Amino acid sequence: MHLIVGLGNIGQEYEKTRHNLGFLLLDQIIDDYDFQDHGKRFKSEIFSGEISGKKIIALKPHTFMNLSGRAVIEVVNFYKILPKNVLVLHDEIDLDLGRVKIKTGGGNAGHNGLKSIDEAIGKNYVRLRLGVGRPENPNIQTSSHVLGKFTTAEMLQVDKVNQKVSGLIAEILSGNYDKFLNKFSLTTPC
Repeated sequence: MHLIVGLGNIGQEYEKTRHNLGFLLLDQIIDDYDFQDHGKRFKSEIFSGEISGKKIIALKPHTFMNLSGRAVIEVVNFYKILPKNVLVLHDEIDLDLGRVKIKTGGGNAGHNGLKSIDEAIGKNYVRLRLGVGRPENPNIQTSSHVLGKFTTAEMLQVDKVNQKVSGLIAEILSGNYDKFLNKFSLTTPC
């Protein structure tokens, strides 16, 4: 069994913000693979389904970003999911919008959601880093940038990226990270 966690903040004021890119991608996956909605449990919205024969639990923590680990540890313990089978979808300011990278373990680069998950289950989980870029204006603080909403043009780009990633998610779940990245980069640029 695998767990896919989309990181974000709950509440209408956070919808379509850069920090909620994990939620947005998870919504795409849930829709594309017709996951079943199980309502609110484990301090989260929880869904289940299958991708390429693999059983998947999908989680949108309702703990706010900096406490995401509390929800993740409850699900990991309840379903007995190994950390290596946990995939976390999150925004990444060190990548330009439209870029993605995969990483297992390592540091959290100041991302409070990852920091919370690290504290809860350790660092041996898979991270899909979704680029949101840094603010163009150096006077804008990083926190204001990531909590800011995508522009209409950016949202179109986000939708394209999310569709591409969702269509290739089975490669990540199978551990074929290079294959995923190659297929992602060979498709029409975002």
